Amino acid sequence: MRVFFCLQSAHALCQAAYDYNQVLRESILFYEAQRSGRLPADLKVTWRKDSALNDRGQNGEDLTGGYYDAGDFVKFGFPMAYTTTVLAWGLVDYEGAFSSAGALDDGRKAVKWATDYFLKAHTAPNELYGQVGRGDVDHSYWGRPEDMTMERPAYKIDTSNPGSDLAGETAAALAAASIVFKHVDPNYSDNLLTHAKQLFDFANNYRGKYSDSITDARLFYASGDYRDELVWAAAWLYSATNDNNYLNIAESLYNEFGIQYWGGAFNWDNKASGVQVLLAKFSTKQEYKDTIRGYVDYLINNQQKTPMGLLYIDHWGPLRHAANAAFIMLQAAGLGLNPTQYCQFAKTQIDYILGDAGRSFVCGFGNNPPTHPHHRSSSCPPLDGTQDWRVLGLSCRFVCISVGALVGGPDENDNYVDDRSDYVDNEVATDYNAGFQSAVAALVALGY
Repeated sequence: MRVFFCLQSAHALCQAAYDYNQVLRESILFYEAQRSGRLPADLKVTWRKDSALNDRGQNGEDLTGGYYDAGDFVKFGFPMAYTTTVLAWGLVDYEGAFSSAGALDDGRKAVKWATDYFLKAHTAPNELYGQVGRGDVDHSYWGRPEDMTMERPAYKIDTSNPGSDLAGETAAALAAASIVFKHVDPNYSDNLLTHAKQLFDFANNYRGKYSDSITDARLFYASGDYRDELVWAAAWLYSATNDNNYLNIAESLYNEFGIQYWGGAFNWDNKASGVQVLLAKFSTKQEYKDTIRGYVDYLINNQQKTPMGLLYIDHWGPLRHAANAAFIMLQAAGLGLNPTQYCQFAKTQIDYILGDAGRSFVCGFGNNPPTHPHHRSSSCPPLDGTQDWRVLGLSCRFVCISVGALVGGPDENDNYVDDRSDYVDNEVATDYNAGFQSAVAALVALGY
């Protein structure tokens, strides 16, 4: 586990009002609810069954498995890979927290469900499937994934249709996961690392945005830039291998691309602050710490906040942005940067989510949690030909509880309506839970 510096005074100031161990156990269960493919016998989310067993590549490759993205059933590879990297990051740095909470096995399974799929999707050194299902067709269907009948075409990147962001992020995910499994399953870890190296070379040698190649993704997860993912992937490969060549590449590209000037929220499309944290860990150069300190200080002092103190970075899913920011703050504190202030502020963001705003925003947890998340699979009973999804799917309290899922969140004035039709404020998604999950793990590691 990484050494985490947080002053004792910070601990005294922010004793936990919530059971973070319970949150950690339950938030990881959301990933079970999002599983695609043939499900194992030890599944804890028992209302989910096998689905999408005919997912195939353009040449018949087996593309079953992986995760459904959010309240829908497309498998978007780019945010799935980001999610996997951040989940693995939490497991790498805070393994003891997962263990003490009784969530370590489930955490590893959550990562492996994704990486098993990425290994299937990486069908050649310079070929990677990055999406299964069409967004518009999928989004017009409200029902269980077990009952889907629509065609689910698969889309890939290759040397003629590159995607450095997708390939780079997948390389980062596999490299980070290789650390998770290094001492648990060395052969599997080595296989992940082999694919990660191939994917990084593919990303770096054939440059381009994946959403220019997989055009169906543009309306849902259009990439702003691929350069941050190249640095991100190289940094994670260094973390996994201790090969200085990858650190040299990461630092060279970081300077070439001007990543130090990027700024912006850490999320599925922008890895700049994550890159800065990693390089600050790996290098003795003060500039990385100075840059990440400047970003966190901006968040605390200048970023728009709701009246009740939530960082309001974007109107779409503001809670995931606040949770991601909290995770970066806790990582910065772990570098010894203003640990008292950063720990304290990060905790306010997580506690807002868990109930300090007057209600919980995590399904199945705490006071008055959401009961109408925009989430098809938990809102629909088995198909029997009698229900009307417009009535049942949108207005019923719930059919199944998607325990541990973080909803999008309130507006800039802390107003929130638990409305299943509202996919901006009330959808749940795999990337929403990733930073939240790892931030909670950091707080558990601190003993809160």
